[in-house]
Amino acid sequence: MSKENQATRSTTRRSFIQKSGTAAAAVAATGLARSPIYGQNQAPSANVIGANDKILVGHIGVGGQGGRHVRDTQTNHVANNVQSVAVCDVSKFRTNMYAGHIKRGSNPNPNQYDDYRKLIEKEKDIDAIFVGTVDHWHTKISVAALEAGKHVYCEKPMTRYLDEAWEIYDAVKKTKKKFQVGAQGGSDLKWHEAAQMIKDGEIGKAVMLQGSYMRNAPKGEWNYPIKSWATKEDIDWNFWLGHVHTKVPFSPDHYFRWRKYQPYCSGLLGDLMPHKLHPYMIATGNPEFPKRVACIGSQPCDTDKNTPGTQKRDVPEITQLIAEFPSGTVMHITSSTVNEVGTQEMIRGQQASLEMSGNKVQLTPERPFADEIDAYTSDAFKPETVPAHHADWYKSIRTGKEPNCGIDLAIRVQTVISMAEMSERMNVMCLFDEKTRKVTDAAGKEIKMTYGTLPRS
Repeated sequence: MSKENQATRSTTRRSFIQKSGTAAAAVAATGLARSPIYGQNQAPSANVIGANDKILVGHIGVGGQGGRHVRDTQTNHVANNVQSVAVCDVSKFRTNMYAGHIKRGSNPNPNQYDDYRKLIEKEKDIDAIFVGTVDHWHTKISVAALEAGKHVYCEKPMTRYLDEAWEIYDAVKKTKKKFQVGAQGGSDLKWHEAAQMIKDGEIGKAVMLQGSYMRNAPKGEWNYPIKSWATKEDIDWNFWLGHVHTKVPFSPDHYFRWRKYQPYCSGLLGDLMPHKLHPYMIATGNPEFPKRVACIGSQPCDTDKNTPGTQKRDVPEITQLIAEFPSGTVMHITSSTVNEVGTQEMIRGQQASLEMSGNKVQLTPERPFADEIDAYTSDAFKPETVPAHHADWYKSIRTGKEPNCGIDLAIRVQTVISMAEMSERMNVMCLFDEKTRKVTDAAGKEIKMTYGTLPRS
């Protein structure tokens, strides 16, 4: 591409993206929306909500991030034209607390439930559901909501195990409802800018993606305070445990610090890495299923010893993942809870590289192509926010466009996450066949991981 043509195309595109305010193309008067990931024109489905209609939402699971979804929904209910109708949690304390937030926000009379099935069955008018539960409940609740005709916003990771992810995928395709994974980086415009630059050929062939999500928690990441209200009388412990294979007696430690323990979570792979995997796979412009994945993890510091009364974690303090895709692109993502210095955030191409750190996209040509490609730094984009990701989901419900972290991206990201956990816990290189949906080792033997497969599951 000549520098003149490159400059003209880039200026036009960047002007449009900055003015649009969303990662997708503007919704035209015809009601068509351009998918930010695949660039396809999509007509709204027959049952979408009109732009002026209020979206009625329910909240299932309001601890941690689930509670934040309630608070953000109330803060922005006028701007988004939404109303929270009901809240559900296994904790009476949390249900009452977040019903109080709703009363002070969009609805003076929210309904309260202790069983998600009751909410879905009785709240016929609810249009959409936030799922903010522990990971092992994501699939059962999401599928039930989808089959009841509700759109779903599900916290990351998409689910606990890969076979469950396909249950959600099939339910979304069958019901044609809008499913958004709560990785808000997917609505950060710089990743969509990078995707368009790659589609336009500005870096040549993308060959390597690298990023990290790093923290340093001397007393152990996820060792959240244990609250005095968390008692056997307040929490339906057996319901919370649900279908996990490794069951323990009532444990406030497990209840508040569940991300440390493998029966409920894959640790860094499920909590922090989705914040990198979704954006980087968006940035390729054409997210793929992985061809093969390898992962290693370690616990070099045993940080839990610094928090009296807690148990030693099952999950690693350091995790490194490498994935190869059918196009030949390789992705390396690192995450840590014992060192906060990150790796350089980059997308490397054969002709140029994109630095993705901060809120800008910086293009630097490779030396052999410096006479053909201009260096470029974008204007600053707004930082990623959860409310912006909510707004993208609401827009999808109203227009029929694909959400920024919709089902086709979500299933690909979850495949990487699940294969990485299999690789790390089983000490194997994992290969994936998109047609059969099977994971195998190098010898072609199928590998499965679900509840009951391993001792801690």
